[in-house]
Amino acid sequence: MTDDENRVAGLLLAAGGGRRLGGRPKALLPHRGRLLVEHAAEVLRAGGCASVHVVLGARAEEVRARAELPDCALVDNPDWEHGMGTSLRAGLDALAGAGARAALVLLVDQPGIGPEAVARVRRAYRSPRSLASAAYDGVRGHPVLFGAGHWAGIAATATGDRGARAYLGEHADAVELVECGDVAEAYDIDTEADLAHLE
Repeated sequence: MTDDENRVAGLLLAAGGGRRLGGRPKALLPHRGRLLVEHAAEVLRAGGCASVHVVLGARAEEVRARAELPDCALVDNPDWEHGMGTSLRAGLDALAGAGARAALVLLVDQPGIGPEAVARVRRAYRSPRSLASAAYDGVRGHPVLFGAGHWAGIAATATGDRGARAYLGEHADAVELVECGDVAEAYDIDTEADLAHLE
């Protein structure tokens, strides 16, 4: 792994309050004998991210108390109720001060995405101008990789629950799609019915 590749930081967005799950924060849902936030952080680490930043919001103090997140930098997003865009901005702000060259962004509520998909997208890093995204049958999904040269533009357009969608749409020609449909499933844990995906 080159020095630059070592500077691809994992950024886990785990601040949501689980409104459609009766107000249960997704970070605290159980999966495979541990909390979903612990599982997702380990996926980023196992996928080759040298450092992992975790953005917390809903019941952040409880997540800090219950979750075992060794060697992770925990970032509080007091504005989490205003959508995922606020968490993305908080995370990128934290990474800007940590010397990272790129952020590899994973959502806490997608446990069907494992280390293989993370590693594939991470390997798409070339420079701070890199933009890459996992694809599922050619359709853009998560995880996504943002070189540091794009962070200011992403932060300026990340509003509500759209995250970086608008920015990626405007720069679609620059986004390297990395097919991951053979190693991952990109479902979300959004509703009570989705809880069946958890183990």
